[in-house]
Amino acid sequence: MSPPKPIPLAEAQSRLLQSLPRSGMEVIDLAAANGRYLAESLYARRTQPAADLSAMDGYVVRADDVAGPWQVVGESAAGHPFEGRLEPGQAIRISTGALMPDDGGLVLLQENADRDGDRLALNGEGDPTQRHIRREGFDFREGDELLAAGKQMNAASIALGISAGNTQCTCFEQPRIAIIDSGDELAQDPENIARHQIPASNGDMLAAMVAPYAAAVVRLGPVKDRLEDLVAALEGAEGCSMIVTSGGASVGDHDLVRPALEQWGATIDFWRIAMKPGKPLMVARKDDRMILGLPGNPVSSFVTAFLFLLPALRRMCGGTSAIPKVITLPLDGELPAIGKRTEFVRARLVDGKAAPLGEQDSSALVALSRADLLIRREIGSPAASSGDPVDCYLLQHGGIA
Repeated sequence: MSPPKPIPLAEAQSRLLQSLPRSGMEVIDLAAANGRYLAESLYARRTQPAADLSAMDGYVVRADDVAGPWQVVGESAAGHPFEGRLEPGQAIRISTGALMPDDGGLVLLQENADRDGDRLALNGEGDPTQRHIRREGFDFREGDELLAAGKQMNAASIALGISAGNTQCTCFEQPRIAIIDSGDELAQDPENIARHQIPASNGDMLAAMVAPYAAAVVRLGPVKDRLEDLVAALEGAEGCSMIVTSGGASVGDHDLVRPALEQWGATIDFWRIAMKPGKPLMVARKDDRMILGLPGNPVSSFVTAFLFLLPALRRMCGGTSAIPKVITLPLDGELPAIGKRTEFVRARLVDGKAAPLGEQDSSALVALSRADLLIRREIGSPAASSGDPVDCYLLQHGGIA
């Protein structure tokens, strides 16, 4: 049977994302939520700041007493408020983040003050002002929705949630992922390898890529190019909601992933994409488990994982933004015209420009490791010259940060 006609990249991505199961929900500690996606919005349980605070180091005086001189009668430090009252002609020392006294309406910056013992006067550089007061509730108020469902948590959002009085949040569960790399040429030990072999690096590469989204990663392989071995590896992925294979997805005599999936009882959703590198990509399912068959060449495996595997995991984990974001940069170099497949060119980000790397072979790991970008070249694109705008994906953070 001849292989199917490759389908367009956008169609393949859409079909994959529409067919994914959604993860369940769990309540976790906010401090452990980095990288997780919220299943429920997070609301403020308190007001921040809870009262007026000073935004600068200096002195507080009454709003109706701006000329001075003043007598310094106390201090308000962060965590140690001034307990008395300010009378006309009085001032208190105040530090950044300290509570403003109820009857103190203005802040005189430290650099604008002339102090001699307890006597305080203006030095001519500036007057007391309200500008340096952080008003009650200026950041958020109790009941405000701070983080919407679908938000991916990061260090700043964890700090926000805790500052708002929360200790826990409801997130989507992360899936267990099985990774199977296959091929007779693969050697497990890179220090003990024959001339006809290559180190089995794809499995570790993919495990590193999926780690931020996985509850656990199960490594199965490298597996020999034998149908029974591949079927046994698939059966060994019990309990995993996503299975990723690397290698054996093409149309050669030793490419056995498709027949192994069919013998195992999986249904092929689609196979072969109009893209370069990465044409042999395959998507299948068995019951509620998704199987993503990636090509074996390392660059092809990386690019297809970037464009399919990571978006699939982001969607399964509850993310509302799954596909990498396109940015447009000026080209620093020359690119040929494109044929009938969408092409992805490894490139460096140099002085705000996309500089294509010299080696674009799908087995070239040095160029891949040096790449900051993938330049996306649409089907039928004409040749491009230096200065022309090109669409790119930033490889850092999966292209969505």
